[in-house]
Amino acid sequence: MDTSAEFNVRRSGERPTVALTGDWTANNLGDAPARLAQAVHADPAFAVDIRKVRRLDTAGAYALIRVVGRDFDLKTVQARPESARLLELVGAAVHVEPAPTNRPRGFHEMTVRIGKGVMNVGYEWVDTLAFLGHLLVVVARAFVYLFTNPKRIRWAAIFSLAERAGLDAIPIVAVTSFFIGAVVGLLGANMLSQFGAQVFAVELIGIAVLREFNIIITAVLLAGRSASSFAAELGSMKMNQEIDAMQVMGVDPFEALVLPRFVALLATIPLLTFVATLAGLFGGMVVVWTALDLGPAFFLQRIVDNVGVAHFWVGMSKAPVMAAVIAGIGCRQGLEVGGDVESLGRRVTAAVVHAIFAIIMIDAAFALLFMKLNI
Repeated sequence: MDTSAEFNVRRSGERPTVALTGDWTANNLGDAPARLAQAVHADPAFAVDIRKVRRLDTAGAYALIRVVGRDFDLKTVQARPESARLLELVGAAVHVEPAPTNRPRGFHEMTVRIGKGVMNVGYEWVDTLAFLGHLLVVVARAFVYLFTNPKRIRWAAIFSLAERAGLDAIPIVAVTSFFIGAVVGLLGANMLSQFGAQVFAVELIGIAVLREFNIIITAVLLAGRSASSFAAELGSMKMNQEIDAMQVMGVDPFEALVLPRFVALLATIPLLTFVATLAGLFGGMVVVWTALDLGPAFFLQRIVDNVGVAHFWVGMSKAPVMAAVIAGIGCRQGLEVGGDVESLGRRVTAAVVHAIFAIIMIDAAFALLFMKLNI
């Protein structure tokens, strides 16, 4: 049965002696250390007798050392061997001084940060390759299930995510592309009017919207909208240990969480790119009609005759690649979230930044490729 920590002061003999009784443990200390410090404050030269203490733990030993002082001598303490060893252990820990850390400064600090950055880039590259390999395995397995066991594929999750991550973005994609097409048309009309070639603003709008702006605007908007959403959803599940629970139950998180998002974005981005194309051309047509007095029939006929369908397919060919990059980056950053909210915010931010950076780099690579192929 637990007993409260108590003590009594005996003042007979050469020096006062403080005799401790009861359980000097974390649960039973109470205000005994404070009362003990008050009792011995007037006479610092005293001895300690803890032989009648029933139980003593590190909390009780530390409380006693605080009262006696950091420079206490075990010779003044009468204790059983096990209690003496505990006091010696806690006293040694109290006397340990924290080792001073010399923070690098100036040029040294810069080199340390650069080195850590290079190492982190290497780790990120290895983790990205591992994620890509796992995703390819899951995609190949899903392709087999499509013909052998279609019920194994999570169709409900795919259609729900396609609506939420893709189709719900149609209004913002259409409005943004409309204004981008209008701005391109306005700039082309103003610049080309100086040379008397304002009619070529139609070709400028057509080529710019069909080749570049339709897919770029769509991909950037989905990078900020869907990639961040994927990272936040998977990250919150990772924080709540839901993904660990899925693995314990034998469910592959890639098959249950990553694949539906990958397929949903892969199916909806071409549709969104087509909507962005129509909206961008409509915005340019409105500007050309109002600023240059060139009617819609003339605009569309010139697009068909001088721009052609090749530029449209050039833009559409980028859509699946952009979808895979956005979905992959968002899901990977979500699966890398740790156990705190700071990690979640950092990974969501990284998902958006990495996705936009990858979009620009991939578009530049496509531009170089098509230039070499003369397309």
